[in-house]
Amino acid sequence: MTVRKFRQADWDEPLIFELSHKGRYGFHPPEAEEEIRDEVNVEWLIPQGIARETPPGLPEVSEVEVLRHFIHLSQMNYGVNSGLIYPLGSCTMKYNPIINEVLASHPDLIGAHPDQDSSTVQGILEFLYKLKQGYLAVTGMDDATLQPAAGAHGEWTGIMLIRAYHQDRGDLAKRTEIIIPDSAHGTNPASAAMGGFKIVEVPSGPDGCINLEALRAVVGPQTAGLMLTNPNTLGIFDHQIAEIADIVHEAGGLMYYDGANLNAIMGKCRPGDMGFDVVHVNLHKTFSTPHGGGGPGSGPVGCKAILAKYLPVPDIVFKEGKYTLEYNKPMSIGKVHGYYGNVNVMLKAYAYMITMGPEGLREASELSVLNANYIARKLKDTKGLSLPFAPEKPRMHEVVLSAQKLSEDTKVRALNVAKNLLDHGLHAPTIYFPQIVPEALMVEPTETEPIEVLNDFIEVVKKTCEMAYTNPQEVLKAPVNTVVGKIDEAKAAHPKTICLSWRRLCQLIAE
Repeated sequence: MTVRKFRQADWDEPLIFELSHKGRYGFHPPEAEEEIRDEVNVEWLIPQGIARETPPGLPEVSEVEVLRHFIHLSQMNYGVNSGLIYPLGSCTMKYNPIINEVLASHPDLIGAHPDQDSSTVQGILEFLYKLKQGYLAVTGMDDATLQPAAGAHGEWTGIMLIRAYHQDRGDLAKRTEIIIPDSAHGTNPASAAMGGFKIVEVPSGPDGCINLEALRAVVGPQTAGLMLTNPNTLGIFDHQIAEIADIVHEAGGLMYYDGANLNAIMGKCRPGDMGFDVVHVNLHKTFSTPHGGGGPGSGPVGCKAILAKYLPVPDIVFKEGKYTLEYNKPMSIGKVHGYYGNVNVMLKAYAYMITMGPEGLREASELSVLNANYIARKLKDTKGLSLPFAPEKPRMHEVVLSAQKLSEDTKVRALNVAKNLLDHGLHAPTIYFPQIVPEALMVEPTETEPIEVLNDFIEVVKKTCEMAYTNPQEVLKAPVNTVVGKIDEAKAAHPKTICLSWRRLCQLIAE
């Protein structure tokens, strides 16, 4: 194996406060010019009532100590430049081309003020306008807004468009339900509930797709819409999607597409051609900018023409050779984000689109599907693991394995398999989702990893399962090579355990 294993000793790192020595420094601010010193009244700059009486107590360290400290901390963190890209199923944690970061840090972008007149930011408005056109081409929609700041924010925006549509038609009072599959992302029911709708769950069939008879049984005049992603969270493309759309549309409902799994179908098929009326796409997943760490993100929402008049304002339009902001939309649901949205993320997405081109986006999907199926075929017959829901079917961009048999035989659960991967320098996959798969291990390798890295991942999973049957206690101890060893999961999740004081943290470590 070529995967890197770490020793606990590699991670011993004092707090920067512990590196402090009185009188040590790393930077000398220049003396103010004499005429400035004479003119500036310090009490005017900092009123006496709020001035500190003592220094702030910052660590006193040299420049090289600061540099080494933070470089070491960065090495303790796992990122897309460290190894196998986070194989988090349904999250599309893609590699982010460095050129996109360079572009996004351009002074003309980060130095622009959002309140500037549109005539002074024509370049920014131009790429946002062109990004929207590319977005529409990829999704098959008629119009879109770039404002939503993330996927869940996009979901809520889409739900509000559906709500506005039914309200405008005068049937919102009876259109009270949003139908959601049992395999859906957890944000789907949350977004629908925030929009004021009742959630109706529809089960999956043995093939992992929506049970059509169950769907027909719950669809009716009370149906506002249906939310789902295709391929679904099991990594299975629902071949019934045209029939599903017909069932919902005939009842007067709308189709909402959760675009978190778009990485599987870019350039191959489009939500708009499947019968969806509104869609959000996670630019920060599918088009550069790996997601995670709290953001920023971007979740633009596209829609068919019947919903366009409800889209948020302002809209970016091009007329008479200029890009301007259009606010004249009386039926708009209003603003959902300040100014234009998260422009930094959108520039990276635009750069990704134009450098990849249609063929590149299509190839990314093909390789993403190939890599997921490679992992599925290599691991589905591993002792203790299984591929639930139509194991003979090809998967799309992600694969969900079940460790239920492993858990029953050895008491080694999906959680323990994931912890063991950490000891081998590999990021753990998503576990226990979707909830319809017991002891789920959800892997999404994306298109970026070479076969050698996939083989390393496969070998570690296989060896972990073998060890579970021969020496389960070793697997149950994991992780032992990480910065923090095995923790009390319940205690770690308790709000009283969160510690924001370094002094208190030192006490906890000592205890």
